[in-house]
Amino acid sequence: MTPFKLTEELLAEIEQLIENQQGTELVSLMAEVHYADVAEIINELNEDEATYLIKLLDSDKTSDVLTELDEDVREAILSNLSVKEIAEELEELDTDDAADIVAELPNEIVQEVISEIEDKEHAKDIVELLRYDENSAGGLMAKELVKVNENWNVLTCVKEMRAQAENVTRVHSIYVVDNEGILKGRLSLKDLLTTSTTAPIREVYIPKVDRVDVNEKPEEVAKIMQKYDLEAIPVVDEIGRLVGRITIDDIVDVIREEADRDYQMAAGISQGVEADDSIWELTRARLPWLFLGLLGGVGAAAIMGGFEEMIAKHAILFFFTPLIAAMAGNVGVQSSAIIVQGLANDDLKGSISNRLIKEMLLATLNGLILAAILLLFTWWWNGNFYTALAISLSLVAVIIVAGIIGTFIPLFLDKRGIDPAIATGPFITTSNDIFGILIYFWIAKLVLGI
Repeated sequence: MTPFKLTEELLAEIEQLIENQQGTELVSLMAEVHYADVAEIINELNEDEATYLIKLLDSDKTSDVLTELDEDVREAILSNLSVKEIAEELEELDTDDAADIVAELPNEIVQEVISEIEDKEHAKDIVELLRYDENSAGGLMAKELVKVNENWNVLTCVKEMRAQAENVTRVHSIYVVDNEGILKGRLSLKDLLTTSTTAPIREVYIPKVDRVDVNEKPEEVAKIMQKYDLEAIPVVDEIGRLVGRITIDDIVDVIREEADRDYQMAAGISQGVEADDSIWELTRARLPWLFLGLLGGVGAAAIMGGFEEMIAKHAILFFFTPLIAAMAGNVGVQSSAIIVQGLANDDLKGSISNRLIKEMLLATLNGLILAAILLLFTWWWNGNFYTALAISLSLVAVIIVAGIIGTFIPLFLDKRGIDPAIATGPFITTSNDIFGILIYFWIAKLVLGI
């Protein structure tokens, strides 16, 4: 299969067809295009063109297209659809995707849209999902699944599964519940096919099944599914009743959003933003960390001012200040990035003290190697061994301290229930700049006897 590529020629052709109201030709052109690629096309059209295309295509395709659109584009299109048209789109979607779209609608039309959905069971499931916090397993799950009662025999089970499967896009697992809806286990398709049709399900099902609570955080659900290589996981309420399932496609979205958020935070952006956001939104996201950097720079300048006399006598120390600050920042970010990654993947083992000792030994080894190179270079360049020694010893100390800070802060924040990703980037860099400059000039003062 050749990957789809949206070219300027194709986009121009689509825009021309829309302008000329050539619906038949447009439908034919879009027939073999995947819904995700249709969404890519619509994201490039203006509001009127996008609305025309959505109304032209069948709901069984455009419903999926809506879930792939940029939020702003989807909001604009939905505002141009009637209540009945929105309801028709929702009927074609799984309940989790439908609930996400309903949550974005203006409050004044939500009830109207829900009442227009012909499948009342589908509408009921959507309403139920809207009650859960969006940042929970309940807000992430879908109601579509296949479940059987432990008291049924195999023949009854197969008949019920056939009926239920009509409303499920993909059957990952068959769940077993009791008369109260309590999740008891899962059913192996192999066991189902090789067992007598009169055998009760309670004698066939596998009691061990991974599950999550409706209030579990999506990030924790992602860790469980990743650890056990699950394509889907059942969701239970507070008393253990099966209420839904979360599939791998939803978890991929969670992992991507978490990675985007951590990347932005590490780069010094305090809230989720996109390139197309307004200047004011981008400024609000970036300014806090830039202000922190400003404070760090002012602090470093103030420290250097306290060593003005020493700098005047040994001007070469000033020239190496950027190197010391850069090395402190780089080592700190490296150390914190490893720790944050380990915490995110839940594979960081051992005590904090052992982790600090390991990082300190690693920083010492790296520092000694780099300091030896710097010592030879500075001695050759300046001709003063003690000055070169002062700079080199400072580098070792700064690297060790930066490694410890970069390791300790994320671990400390994690223990306090704070996202450790906040420790990377500007926060670590700024703190290490200040400590690095202070250590640099303090050691230089001791070595040079000033």
